[in-house]
Amino acid sequence: MYAIVEIAGQQFKVAKDQKVYVHRLQEAEGSKVTFDNVMLIEDKGNVTIGAPAIEGAGVTAKILGHLKGDKVIVFKKKRRKGYKKKNGHRQYLTEIQIEGISASGVKKAAAKKEAPKAEVKEESKDLSSMTVAELKALAKEQGISGYTSLKKAELIEALSK
Repeated sequence: MYAIVEIAGQQFKVAKDQKVYVHRLQEAEGSKVTFDNVMLIEDKGNVTIGAPAIEGAGVTAKILGHLKGDKVIVFKKKRRKGYKKKNGHRQYLTEIQIEGISASGVKKAAAKKEAPKAEVKEESKDLSSMTVAELKALAKEQGISGYTSLKKAELIEALSK
């Protein structure tokens, strides 16, 4: 049984008990993670393909450690110009071990709910996006006197009170 799963923006073909080096993950060493963006699962000749991901499928893995990869040398040169630049880096990686592949029954991580914003800020934002004619009509509805000679900034100030 194997699966093609997206981990940290890259797709990997993984099987049970396989060790994989992926881009650095935020979780601590020894913790377990679940990847729910599974594109394909093959089980004893039965292939299930997602569009783009399989609903309810997941891959569980254990983080074995965080490390740095081999040094990558970046060398740039323009011939006959005397231009040479040598640079390099070591990529931050995380080693994970695949513990299991499940075709169904994995719940997606719940998205964090944002606190509702105050209505006063939304009204002031709406007022600034309105035209002068719309602001004058709104001032007329609210019974503000002398709205015809006010400028846009003054109208917004009068309406926000």
